Amino acid sequence: MKKLLYTSLFIAALISPKVKAQYQPKNASKEDVKKAQQWVDKTYKNLSQDEKLGQLFIVALYTNRGEEYISQVRNIVTNDKIGGLILMQDDATREINLVNEFQQKSKVPLMIGMDAEWGIYQRIATAHKFPWAMTLGAIQDKNLVYQMAAKIAEDCHRMGINWDFAPVVDVNTNPNNPIIGNRSFGSEVNNVISSALSYSNGLQDHNILAAIKHFPGHGDTSTDSHLDLPVVSHTTERLDAVELAPFKALMNKGIGGVMVAHLYVPSLESGKGIPASVSKNIITGLLKEKLGYKGLIITDALNMAAVANKYQPGELDAMAFKAGNDIMLFSQGVSEGKKLIQKAIDKGEISQSRVEESVKKILLTKYFLGLTQYTPKNPENINKDLNNDSHIQLVQNLYSNALTLLKDEKKLLPLTGKQTYYVPLEEGPYHTFANRLGNNVIIKKAGEINTIPAGSTVIVGFHKDNSTAYKPYKISAESKKVLSDLTKNQNVILNVFGSAYALKDIDISKVSTVLVSYENNDDSMNATADALNGKTKIWGKLPVLVNDQLKPGMGIDLNVTTSTKTK
Repeated sequence: MKKLLYTSLFIAALISPKVKAQYQPKNASKEDVKKAQQWVDKTYKNLSQDEKLGQLFIVALYTNRGEEYISQVRNIVTNDKIGGLILMQDDATREINLVNEFQQKSKVPLMIGMDAEWGIYQRIATAHKFPWAMTLGAIQDKNLVYQMAAKIAEDCHRMGINWDFAPVVDVNTNPNNPIIGNRSFGSEVNNVISSALSYSNGLQDHNILAAIKHFPGHGDTSTDSHLDLPVVSHTTERLDAVELAPFKALMNKGIGGVMVAHLYVPSLESGKGIPASVSKNIITGLLKEKLGYKGLIITDALNMAAVANKYQPGELDAMAFKAGNDIMLFSQGVSEGKKLIQKAIDKGEISQSRVEESVKKILLTKYFLGLTQYTPKNPENINKDLNNDSHIQLVQNLYSNALTLLKDEKKLLPLTGKQTYYVPLEEGPYHTFANRLGNNVIIKKAGEINTIPAGSTVIVGFHKDNSTAYKPYKISAESKKVLSDLTKNQNVILNVFGSAYALKDIDISKVSTVLVSYENNDDSMNATADALNGKTKIWGKLPVLVNDQLKPGMGIDLNVTTSTKTK
Protein backbone atom coordinates (compact mmCIF):
# COMPACT_ATOMS: atom_id res chain seq x y z
CA MET A 1 0.00 0.00 0.00
CA LYS A 2 2.85 2.34 0.88
CA LYS A 3 4.48 1.66 -2.50
CA LEU A 4 1.24 2.41 -4.36
CA LEU A 5 0.82 5.62 -2.39
CA TYR A 6 4.41 6.64 -3.15
CA THR A 7 3.91 5.97 -6.87
CA SER A 8 0.71 8.01 -7.04
CA LEU A 9 2.21 10.90 -5.10
CA PHE A 10 5.37 10.83 -7.18
CA ILE A 11 3.58 10.97 -10.53
CA ALA A 12 1.16 13.56 -9.21
CA ALA A 13 4.17 15.69 -8.25
CA LEU A 14 5.65 15.27 -11.73
CA ILE A 15 2.54 16.40 -13.55
CA SER A 16 1.12 18.91 -11.10
CA PRO A 17 0.46 22.28 -12.77
CA LYS A 18 2.53 23.92 -10.04
CA VAL A 19 5.61 21.93 -11.04
CA LYS A 20 6.54 23.26 -14.44
CA ALA A 21 9.93 21.63 -14.83
CA GLN A 22 8.72 18.20 -15.96
CA TYR A 23 7.95 18.44 -19.66
CA GLN A 24 4.29 18.30 -20.59
CA PRO A 25 2.62 19.64 -23.75
CA LYS A 26 1.03 23.02 -23.07
CA ASN A 27 -2.31 21.85 -24.44
CA ALA A 28 -2.44 18.66 -22.34
CA SER A 29 -5.88 18.15 -20.79
CA LYS A 30 -6.68 16.50 -17.46
CA GLU A 31 -7.70 13.43 -19.43
CA ASP A 32 -4.34 13.42 -21.25
CA VAL A 33 -2.52 13.64 -17.92
CA LYS A 34 -4.60 10.79 -16.50
CA LYS A 35 -3.84 8.59 -19.52
CA ALA A 36 -0.15 9.41 -19.19
CA GLN A 37 -0.18 8.37 -15.54
CA GLN A 38 -1.95 5.11 -16.36
CA TRP A 39 0.53 4.29 -19.14
CA VAL A 40 3.54 5.05 -16.93
CA ASP A 41 2.19 2.89 -14.07
CA LYS A 42 1.32 -0.03 -16.35
CA THR A 43 4.57 0.10 -18.32
CA TYR A 44 6.75 0.38 -15.24
CA LYS A 45 4.96 -2.53 -13.60
CA ASN A 46 5.57 -4.73 -16.64
CA LEU A 47 9.30 -4.08 -16.80
CA SER A 48 11.84 -6.44 -15.28
CA GLN A 49 14.55 -4.91 -13.11
CA ASP A 50 17.02 -5.33 -15.97
CA GLU A 51 14.67 -3.50 -18.34
CA LYS A 52 14.14 -0.72 -15.80
CA LEU A 53 17.88 -0.20 -15.50
CA GLY A 54 18.20 -0.24 -19.30
CA GLN A 55 15.98 2.84 -19.52
CA LEU A 56 18.71 4.85 -17.82
CA PHE A 57 21.16 4.59 -20.75
CA ILE A 58 21.57 6.34 -24.09
CA VAL A 59 24.30 5.10 -26.46
CA ALA A 60 25.75 6.62 -29.62
CA LEU A 61 24.82 5.55 -33.14
CA TYR A 62 27.30 6.50 -35.85
CA THR A 63 26.77 5.56 -39.49
CA ASN A 64 30.34 6.29 -40.56
CA ARG A 65 31.95 3.50 -38.52
CA GLY A 66 30.99 0.45 -40.55
CA GLU A 67 28.65 -2.48 -40.17
CA GLU A 68 30.56 -4.16 -37.35
CA TYR A 69 30.04 -1.11 -35.17
CA ILE A 70 26.35 -0.91 -36.08
CA SER A 71 25.98 -4.59 -35.18
CA GLN A 72 27.42 -3.81 -31.74
CA VAL A 73 24.84 -1.06 -31.25
CA ARG A 74 22.11 -3.42 -32.46
CA ASN A 75 23.19 -5.94 -29.82
CA ILE A 76 23.14 -3.30 -27.08
CA VAL A 77 19.63 -2.19 -28.10
CA THR A 78 18.41 -5.80 -28.12
CA ASN A 79 20.27 -7.31 -25.19
CA ASP A 80 20.62 -4.37 -22.79
CA LYS A 81 17.18 -2.92 -23.61
CA ILE A 82 18.48 0.64 -23.44
CA GLY A 83 16.33 3.74 -23.16
CA GLY A 84 17.61 5.63 -26.18
CA LEU A 85 20.17 6.58 -28.81
CA ILE A 86 22.09 9.73 -29.68
CA LEU A 87 22.50 10.07 -33.45
CA MET A 88 25.96 11.05 -34.63
CA GLN A 89 27.65 11.31 -38.05
CA ASP A 90 26.69 11.13 -40.89
CA ASP A 91 24.12 9.39 -43.17
CA ALA A 92 20.51 10.54 -42.63
CA THR A 93 18.94 7.75 -44.69
CA ARG A 94 20.86 5.04 -42.86
CA GLU A 95 20.02 6.59 -39.49
CA ILE A 96 16.30 6.68 -40.26
CA ASN A 97 16.31 3.05 -41.35
CA LEU A 98 18.18 1.98 -38.22
CA VAL A 99 15.94 4.02 -35.90
CA ASN A 100 12.89 2.43 -37.54
CA GLU A 101 14.42 -1.01 -37.00
CA PHE A 102 15.42 -0.38 -33.39
CA GLN A 103 12.09 1.21 -32.44
CA GLN A 104 10.23 -1.83 -33.75
CA LYS A 105 12.48 -4.14 -31.70
CA SER A 106 12.15 -2.20 -28.44
CA LYS A 107 9.58 -3.14 -25.80
CA VAL A 108 9.62 0.48 -24.60
CA PRO A 109 10.00 3.16 -27.30
CA LEU A 110 13.51 4.57 -27.58
CA MET A 111 14.24 8.23 -26.91
CA ILE A 112 16.22 9.44 -29.93
CA GLY A 113 18.48 12.41 -29.25
CA MET A 114 20.91 14.56 -31.21
CA ASP A 115 23.21 17.49 -30.57
CA ALA A 116 21.44 19.85 -32.98
CA GLU A 117 22.31 23.24 -31.52
CA TRP A 118 22.64 24.70 -35.01
CA GLY A 119 20.28 22.17 -36.53
CA ILE A 120 20.65 18.63 -37.86
CA TYR A 121 23.64 19.94 -39.84
CA GLN A 122 25.69 19.62 -36.66
CA ARG A 123 25.74 15.87 -37.35
CA ILE A 124 24.42 15.49 -40.92
CA ALA A 125 26.47 17.53 -43.40
CA THR A 126 23.80 17.39 -46.12
CA ALA A 127 21.31 19.26 -43.90
CA HIS A 128 21.15 23.07 -43.79
CA LYS A 129 23.18 24.93 -41.20
CA PHE A 130 21.41 27.31 -38.82
CA PRO A 131 23.33 30.11 -37.06
CA TRP A 132 25.39 29.50 -33.97
CA ALA A 133 24.02 30.73 -30.67
CA MET A 134 26.44 33.69 -30.53
CA THR A 135 24.90 34.95 -33.78
CA LEU A 136 21.40 34.48 -32.35
CA GLY A 137 22.44 36.44 -29.26
CA ALA A 138 22.84 39.53 -31.45
CA ILE A 139 19.25 39.30 -32.72
CA GLN A 140 16.84 41.66 -30.95
CA ASP A 141 13.58 40.01 -32.07
CA LYS A 142 13.73 36.78 -30.09
CA ASN A 143 10.67 35.49 -31.91
CA LEU A 144 13.07 34.77 -34.78
CA VAL A 145 15.01 32.44 -32.47
CA TYR A 146 11.70 30.72 -31.71
CA GLN A 147 11.02 30.34 -35.45
CA MET A 148 14.45 28.80 -35.97
CA ALA A 149 13.94 26.28 -33.16
CA ALA A 150 10.50 25.41 -34.58
CA LYS A 151 12.14 24.65 -37.93
CA ILE A 152 14.79 22.54 -36.22
CA ALA A 153 11.94 20.70 -34.47
CA GLU A 154 10.37 20.03 -37.86
CA ASP A 155 13.66 18.59 -39.11
CA CYS A 156 13.98 16.49 -35.95
CA HIS A 157 10.52 14.99 -36.48
CA ARG A 158 11.50 14.21 -40.06
CA MET A 159 14.46 12.20 -38.73
CA GLY A 160 12.59 10.46 -35.89
CA ILE A 161 14.46 12.53 -33.28
CA ASN A 162 12.64 13.40 -30.02
CA TRP A 163 15.28 15.27 -28.04
CA ASP A 164 17.55 18.09 -29.19
CA PHE A 165 20.36 18.46 -26.65
CA ALA A 166 20.11 22.26 -26.83
CA PRO A 167 20.23 25.13 -26.11
CA VAL A 168 23.54 25.99 -24.47
CA VAL A 169 22.84 28.42 -21.62
CA ASP A 170 26.45 28.89 -20.56
CA VAL A 171 27.31 32.58 -20.11
CA ASN A 172 30.47 33.00 -22.18
CA THR A 173 32.50 35.44 -20.07
CA ASN A 174 35.85 34.05 -21.23
CA PRO A 175 36.85 35.00 -24.81
CA ASN A 176 39.46 32.22 -24.74
CA ASN A 177 36.91 29.50 -23.99
CA PRO A 178 37.89 26.72 -26.41
CA ILE A 179 34.66 24.72 -26.36
CA ILE A 180 31.71 27.09 -25.71
CA GLY A 181 32.42 30.39 -27.48
CA ASN A 182 30.14 30.52 -30.55
CA ARG A 183 27.80 28.03 -28.87
CA SER A 184 26.80 30.59 -26.21
CA PHE A 185 24.24 33.35 -26.69
CA GLY A 186 26.75 35.75 -25.15
CA SER A 187 28.26 37.20 -22.01
CA GLU A 188 25.10 38.82 -20.60
CA VAL A 189 22.84 36.75 -18.34
CA ASN A 190 19.53 38.34 -19.40
CA ASN A 191 20.26 37.94 -23.11
CA VAL A 192 21.21 34.30 -22.57
CA ILE A 193 17.95 33.70 -20.69
CA SER A 194 15.66 35.37 -23.24
CA SER A 195 17.39 33.73 -26.21
CA ALA A 196 17.40 30.29 -24.59
CA LEU A 197 13.76 30.52 -23.56
CA SER A 198 12.72 31.34 -27.13
CA TYR A 199 14.85 28.48 -28.43
CA SER A 200 13.50 25.98 -25.86
CA ASN A 201 9.89 27.00 -26.44
CA GLY A 202 10.38 26.73 -30.20
CA LEU A 203 11.41 23.11 -29.71
CA GLN A 204 8.97 22.04 -27.01
CA ASP A 205 5.91 23.79 -28.45
CA HIS A 206 6.52 21.51 -31.43
CA ASN A 207 6.98 18.40 -29.30
CA ILE A 208 10.75 18.12 -29.34
CA LEU A 209 12.38 18.01 -25.91
CA ALA A 210 14.98 20.66 -25.05
CA ALA A 211 17.95 20.33 -22.70
CA ILE A 212 19.61 23.36 -21.15
CA LYS A 213 23.34 22.81 -20.74
CA HIS A 214 26.04 22.61 -19.35
CA PHE A 215 25.08 22.74 -15.63
CA PRO A 216 26.38 24.35 -13.45
CA GLY A 217 27.96 26.58 -16.15
CA HIS A 218 30.75 26.05 -18.70
CA GLY A 219 31.10 29.67 -19.86
CA ASP A 220 34.28 30.66 -18.04
CA THR A 221 36.62 27.79 -18.78
CA SER A 222 39.91 27.66 -20.65
CA THR A 223 40.01 23.86 -21.04
CA ASP A 224 38.05 21.70 -23.47
CA SER A 225 36.21 19.05 -21.41
CA HIS A 226 36.48 16.68 -24.39
CA LEU A 227 40.21 16.63 -23.60
CA ASP A 228 40.60 17.27 -19.85
CA LEU A 229 38.69 18.33 -16.75
CA PRO A 230 38.10 22.13 -16.67
CA VAL A 231 38.08 23.93 -13.33
CA VAL A 232 35.62 26.71 -12.50
CA SER A 233 37.08 28.49 -9.47
CA HIS A 234 34.47 31.17 -8.80
CA THR A 235 32.86 31.86 -5.44
CA THR A 236 29.31 30.73 -4.79
CA GLU A 237 28.19 34.37 -5.00
CA ARG A 238 29.62 34.76 -8.50
CA LEU A 239 28.25 31.38 -9.62
CA ASP A 240 24.83 32.33 -8.33
CA ALA A 241 24.85 35.66 -10.19
CA VAL A 242 26.27 34.46 -13.50
CA GLU A 243 26.84 30.76 -14.19
CA LEU A 244 23.77 29.42 -12.38
CA ALA A 245 21.48 32.34 -13.21
CA PRO A 246 20.16 31.06 -16.58
CA PHE A 247 19.47 27.62 -15.14
CA LYS A 248 17.58 29.09 -12.18
CA ALA A 249 15.52 31.33 -14.47
CA LEU A 250 14.67 28.60 -16.98
CA MET A 251 14.21 25.40 -15.03
CA ASN A 252 10.71 26.28 -13.84
CA LYS A 253 9.56 27.09 -17.39
CA GLY A 254 8.75 23.51 -18.28
CA ILE A 255 12.08 22.80 -20.00
CA GLY A 256 12.35 19.04 -20.01
CA GLY A 257 16.06 18.41 -19.59
CA VAL A 258 19.19 19.66 -17.87
CA MET A 259 22.56 18.36 -19.02
CA VAL A 260 25.32 18.25 -16.41
CA ALA A 261 28.88 19.13 -17.40
CA HIS A 262 32.21 17.47 -16.73
CA LEU A 263 33.56 20.38 -14.67
CA TYR A 264 35.31 20.61 -11.34
CA VAL A 265 33.72 23.40 -9.28
CA PRO A 266 35.47 23.54 -5.87
CA SER A 267 32.99 25.96 -4.28
CA LEU A 268 30.14 23.51 -4.99
CA GLU A 269 32.00 20.22 -4.50
CA SER A 270 34.48 19.75 -1.66
CA GLY A 271 35.80 16.44 -2.97
CA LYS A 272 39.01 17.18 -4.88
CA GLY A 273 38.72 16.75 -8.64
CA ILE A 274 35.16 15.34 -8.58
CA PRO A 275 33.36 16.42 -11.80
CA ALA A 276 29.90 17.98 -11.52
CA SER A 277 28.55 15.12 -13.65
CA VAL A 278 29.21 12.64 -10.83
CA SER A 279 28.83 14.99 -7.87
CA LYS A 280 25.92 14.22 -5.53
CA ASN A 281 26.40 17.63 -3.91
CA ILE A 282 25.86 19.39 -7.24
CA ILE A 283 23.20 17.19 -8.87
CA THR A 284 21.10 16.02 -5.95
CA GLY A 285 21.98 18.69 -3.38
CA LEU A 286 21.91 21.75 -5.63
CA LEU A 287 19.97 20.96 -8.80
CA LYS A 288 17.26 18.70 -7.41
CA GLU A 289 16.87 19.74 -3.77
CA LYS A 290 17.91 23.39 -3.50
CA LEU A 291 16.76 24.52 -6.97
CA GLY A 292 13.88 22.03 -7.09
CA TYR A 293 14.34 20.81 -10.66
CA LYS A 294 11.89 18.02 -11.54
CA GLY A 295 12.73 17.31 -15.19
CA LEU A 296 15.15 14.82 -16.71
CA ILE A 297 18.78 15.15 -15.66
CA ILE A 298 21.27 13.78 -18.16
CA THR A 299 25.05 13.62 -18.09
CA ASP A 300 27.20 15.18 -20.76
CA ALA A 301 28.75 12.51 -22.99
CA LEU A 302 30.51 9.92 -20.86
CA ASN A 303 33.11 9.25 -23.57
CA MET A 304 34.68 12.69 -23.05
CA ALA A 305 38.27 12.54 -21.85
CA ALA A 306 37.56 14.79 -18.86
CA VAL A 307 36.02 11.74 -17.22
CA ALA A 308 36.35 8.72 -19.52
CA ASN A 309 40.11 8.34 -19.07
CA LYS A 310 39.81 8.03 -15.30
CA TYR A 311 37.33 5.15 -14.94
CA GLN A 312 36.58 1.68 -16.25
CA PRO A 313 33.49 1.14 -18.48
CA GLY A 314 30.38 1.11 -16.31
CA GLU A 315 32.04 2.67 -13.25
CA LEU A 316 31.31 6.18 -14.47
CA ASP A 317 27.68 5.28 -15.23
CA ALA A 318 27.10 3.91 -11.74
CA MET A 319 28.73 6.97 -10.15
CA ALA A 320 26.63 9.29 -12.33
CA PHE A 321 23.38 7.56 -11.40
CA LYS A 322 24.28 7.49 -7.73
CA ALA A 323 24.94 11.24 -7.91
CA GLY A 324 21.41 11.92 -9.14
CA ASN A 325 21.44 11.78 -12.95
CA ASP A 326 18.45 10.09 -14.56
CA ILE A 327 20.18 9.26 -17.84
CA MET A 328 23.76 8.35 -18.69
CA LEU A 329 24.53 9.72 -22.14
CA PHE A 330 27.01 8.14 -24.53
CA SER A 331 27.60 5.23 -22.18
CA GLN A 332 30.73 3.20 -22.89
CA GLY A 333 29.66 0.25 -20.74
CA VAL A 334 25.92 -0.35 -20.43
CA SER A 335 25.99 -3.94 -19.19
CA GLU A 336 28.79 -3.18 -16.71
CA GLY A 337 26.98 -0.05 -15.55
CA LYS A 338 23.74 -1.94 -14.96
CA LYS A 339 25.55 -4.58 -12.90
CA LEU A 340 27.29 -1.94 -10.77
CA ILE A 341 24.04 -0.03 -10.20
CA GLN A 342 22.29 -3.24 -9.17
CA LYS A 343 25.18 -4.09 -6.87
CA ALA A 344 24.82 -0.66 -5.22
CA ILE A 345 21.07 -1.28 -4.81
CA ASP A 346 21.76 -4.67 -3.22
CA LYS A 347 24.18 -3.01 -0.80
CA GLY A 348 21.66 -0.31 0.08
CA GLU A 349 23.80 2.46 -1.44
CA ILE A 350 21.03 3.26 -3.96
CA SER A 351 17.35 2.78 -3.16
CA GLN A 352 14.94 1.05 -5.52
CA SER A 353 12.72 4.12 -5.20
CA ARG A 354 15.54 6.10 -6.83
CA VAL A 355 15.33 3.78 -9.86
CA GLU A 356 11.55 4.17 -9.87
CA GLU A 357 11.85 7.95 -9.77
CA SER A 358 14.17 8.14 -12.78
CA VAL A 359 12.47 5.48 -14.89
CA LYS A 360 9.03 7.01 -14.37
CA LYS A 361 10.33 10.45 -15.32
CA ILE A 362 11.76 8.92 -18.50
CA LEU A 363 8.56 7.01 -19.30
CA LEU A 364 6.36 10.05 -18.65
CA THR A 365 8.47 12.16 -21.01
CA LYS A 366 8.34 9.48 -23.69
CA TYR A 367 4.56 9.37 -23.41
CA PHE A 368 4.17 13.13 -23.70
CA LEU A 369 6.51 13.18 -26.71
CA GLY A 370 4.13 10.82 -28.49
CA LEU A 371 6.49 7.85 -28.57
CA THR A 372 3.75 5.38 -27.72
CA GLN A 373 2.31 6.02 -31.20
CA TYR A 374 5.60 5.81 -33.09
CA THR A 375 5.24 5.43 -36.84
CA PRO A 376 8.28 4.59 -38.99
CA LYS A 377 9.86 7.49 -40.87
CA ASN A 378 10.28 7.42 -44.64
CA PRO A 379 13.90 8.06 -45.66
CA GLU A 380 12.95 9.03 -49.22
CA ASN A 381 14.05 12.59 -50.14
CA ILE A 382 15.43 13.12 -46.65
CA ASN A 383 18.40 15.27 -47.72
CA LYS A 384 16.15 17.60 -49.72
CA ASP A 385 13.69 17.83 -46.83
CA LEU A 386 16.52 18.90 -44.51
CA ASN A 387 17.98 21.45 -46.92
CA ASN A 388 15.68 23.48 -49.16
CA ASP A 389 14.46 27.00 -49.90
CA SER A 390 12.44 27.18 -46.66
CA HIS A 391 15.67 26.74 -44.70
CA ILE A 392 17.60 29.26 -46.80
CA GLN A 393 14.94 31.96 -46.46
CA LEU A 394 14.72 31.61 -42.67
CA VAL A 395 18.47 31.36 -42.14
CA GLN A 396 19.32 34.41 -44.25
CA ASN A 397 16.70 36.36 -42.30
CA LEU A 398 18.38 35.30 -39.06
CA TYR A 399 21.82 36.42 -40.26
CA SER A 400 20.31 39.67 -41.54
CA ASN A 401 18.80 40.43 -38.13
CA ALA A 402 22.06 39.61 -36.33
CA LEU A 403 24.23 42.06 -38.28
CA THR A 404 25.75 44.54 -35.84
CA LEU A 405 26.98 48.00 -36.90
CA LEU A 406 29.45 49.16 -34.26
CA LYS A 407 30.40 52.46 -35.90
CA ASP A 408 29.78 54.42 -39.11
CA GLU A 409 31.50 57.76 -38.55
CA LYS A 410 31.58 58.89 -42.18
CA LYS A 411 28.11 57.52 -42.96
CA LEU A 412 29.51 55.15 -45.59
CA LEU A 413 26.46 52.88 -45.33
CA PRO A 414 24.41 52.00 -47.14
CA LEU A 415 26.51 51.78 -50.30
CA THR A 416 24.90 54.09 -52.83
CA GLY A 417 25.92 52.42 -56.07
CA LYS A 418 29.20 54.31 -56.38
CA GLN A 419 32.38 52.40 -57.14
CA THR A 420 33.69 50.52 -54.12
CA TYR A 421 36.81 48.44 -53.61
CA TYR A 422 36.83 45.17 -51.72
CA VAL A 423 39.86 43.56 -50.06
CA PRO A 424 39.22 40.00 -48.78
CA LEU A 425 41.54 38.87 -45.97
CA GLU A 426 42.03 35.81 -43.74
CA GLU A 427 41.52 32.16 -44.67
CA GLY A 428 37.81 31.75 -45.44
CA PRO A 429 36.00 31.91 -48.81
CA TYR A 430 34.61 35.27 -49.91
CA HIS A 431 33.29 35.03 -53.50
CA THR A 432 29.61 34.74 -52.51
CA PHE A 433 29.87 38.09 -50.76
CA ALA A 434 31.70 39.74 -53.67
CA ASN A 435 29.21 38.45 -56.22
CA ARG A 436 26.18 39.58 -54.21
CA LEU A 437 27.56 43.10 -53.70
CA GLY A 438 27.14 43.84 -57.39
CA ASN A 439 29.04 45.21 -60.38
CA ASN A 440 30.22 48.41 -58.71
CA VAL A 441 32.73 46.51 -56.58
CA ILE A 442 36.33 45.91 -57.65
CA ILE A 443 38.22 43.15 -55.83
CA LYS A 444 41.79 43.87 -54.82
CA LYS A 445 44.09 41.35 -53.18
CA ALA A 446 46.20 42.33 -50.18
CA GLY A 447 49.26 42.92 -52.37
CA GLU A 448 47.33 45.27 -54.68
CA ILE A 449 46.07 47.87 -52.20
CA ASN A 450 48.55 50.49 -53.46
CA THR A 451 46.63 50.56 -56.76
CA ILE A 452 43.44 51.77 -55.06
CA PRO A 453 42.96 55.53 -55.63
CA ALA A 454 43.25 57.63 -52.47
CA GLY A 455 39.95 58.63 -50.90
CA SER A 456 38.11 55.55 -52.15
CA THR A 457 35.53 53.57 -50.18
CA VAL A 458 37.15 50.23 -49.38
CA ILE A 459 35.47 47.23 -47.78
CA VAL A 460 37.89 45.04 -45.84
CA GLY A 461 36.49 41.58 -45.22
CA PHE A 462 37.89 39.43 -42.41
CA HIS A 463 36.65 36.04 -43.67
CA LYS A 464 37.26 33.41 -40.98
CA ASP A 465 36.99 29.63 -41.35
CA ASN A 466 33.36 28.70 -40.66
CA SER A 467 33.77 24.91 -40.88
CA THR A 468 33.26 24.36 -37.14
CA ALA A 469 32.18 26.45 -34.16
CA TYR A 470 35.58 25.92 -32.54
CA LYS A 471 37.93 27.57 -35.05
CA PRO A 472 40.19 30.37 -33.72
CA TYR A 473 38.86 33.89 -34.19
CA LYS A 474 42.19 35.73 -34.02
CA ILE A 475 43.23 37.93 -36.93
CA SER A 476 46.73 37.56 -38.41
CA ALA A 477 49.38 40.26 -38.11
CA GLU A 478 49.41 40.50 -41.92
CA SER A 479 45.69 41.30 -42.06
CA LYS A 480 46.03 43.87 -39.28
CA LYS A 481 48.80 45.61 -41.25
CA VAL A 482 46.71 45.71 -44.44
CA LEU A 483 43.83 47.26 -42.48
CA SER A 484 46.14 49.81 -40.86
CA ASP A 485 47.70 50.76 -44.22
CA LEU A 486 44.30 51.26 -45.83
CA THR A 487 43.08 53.60 -43.08
CA LYS A 488 45.84 56.10 -43.96
CA ASN A 489 44.33 57.15 -47.30
CA GLN A 490 40.95 55.40 -47.66
CA ASN A 491 37.45 55.38 -46.24
CA VAL A 492 37.35 51.90 -44.73
CA ILE A 493 34.39 49.64 -43.99
CA LEU A 494 35.64 46.74 -41.88
CA ASN A 495 33.36 43.69 -42.12
CA VAL A 496 34.08 40.83 -39.71
CA PHE A 497 32.80 37.51 -41.03
CA GLY A 498 33.56 35.73 -37.78
CA SER A 499 33.31 36.11 -34.03
CA ALA A 500 33.05 39.61 -32.59
CA TYR A 501 35.97 38.55 -30.38
CA ALA A 502 38.14 38.98 -33.52
CA LEU A 503 38.03 42.72 -32.73
CA LYS A 504 39.52 42.17 -29.28
CA ASP A 505 43.00 43.40 -30.26
CA ILE A 506 42.22 45.28 -33.49
CA ASP A 507 42.76 49.05 -33.57
CA ILE A 508 39.56 50.39 -35.10
CA SER A 509 40.07 54.01 -34.02
CA LYS A 510 40.81 55.11 -37.60
CA VAL A 511 38.30 52.79 -39.24
CA SER A 512 35.16 54.71 -40.23
CA THR A 513 32.74 51.80 -40.30
CA VAL A 514 32.72 48.44 -38.51
CA LEU A 515 30.15 45.71 -39.14
CA VAL A 516 30.07 42.27 -37.50
CA SER A 517 28.44 39.42 -39.46
CA TYR A 518 29.46 36.73 -36.89
CA GLU A 519 29.89 33.91 -39.43
CA ASN A 520 31.37 33.25 -42.85
CA ASN A 521 29.10 31.13 -45.03
CA ASP A 522 26.91 31.68 -48.08
CA ASP A 523 23.83 32.65 -46.06
CA SER A 524 25.67 35.17 -43.87
CA MET A 525 27.54 36.65 -46.86
CA ASN A 526 24.34 37.07 -48.91
CA ALA A 527 22.53 38.65 -45.95
CA THR A 528 25.45 41.02 -45.33
CA ALA A 529 25.72 42.14 -48.96
CA ASP A 530 22.00 42.91 -49.06
CA ALA A 531 22.28 44.97 -45.87
CA LEU A 532 25.28 46.93 -47.16
CA ASN A 533 23.28 47.71 -50.28
CA GLY A 534 20.45 49.08 -48.14
CA LYS A 535 17.96 46.30 -48.84
CA THR A 536 17.53 45.19 -45.22
CA LYS A 537 17.64 46.91 -41.85
CA ILE A 538 20.70 46.57 -39.63
CA TRP A 539 19.81 46.47 -35.92
CA GLY A 540 21.74 43.70 -34.17
CA LYS A 541 23.46 44.33 -30.84
CA LEU A 542 26.80 43.04 -29.61
CA PRO A 543 26.17 39.96 -27.41
CA VAL A 544 29.59 39.84 -25.74
CA LEU A 545 32.12 42.01 -23.96
CA VAL A 546 34.96 42.28 -26.48
CA ASN A 547 37.16 44.91 -24.78
CA ASP A 548 36.85 48.20 -22.92
CA GLN A 549 35.58 49.98 -26.03
CA LEU A 550 33.28 47.28 -27.42
CA LYS A 551 30.69 46.34 -24.85
CA PRO A 552 27.52 44.21 -24.85
CA GLY A 553 24.46 45.96 -26.23
CA MET A 554 26.41 48.19 -28.62
CA GLY A 555 25.04 48.54 -32.12
CA ILE A 556 23.74 51.31 -34.40
CA ASP A 557 20.40 50.91 -36.16
CA LEU A 558 20.47 51.53 -39.91
CA ASN A 559 17.15 51.54 -41.72
CA VAL A 560 16.41 50.34 -45.22
CA THR A 561 17.07 53.06 -47.80
CA THR A 562 14.07 54.85 -49.30
CA SER A 563 15.00 53.94 -52.87
CA THR A 564 14.95 50.24 -51.98
CA LYS A 565 11.61 50.51 -50.18
CA THR A 566 9.88 51.84 -53.30
CA LYS A 567 11.04 49.09 -55.60
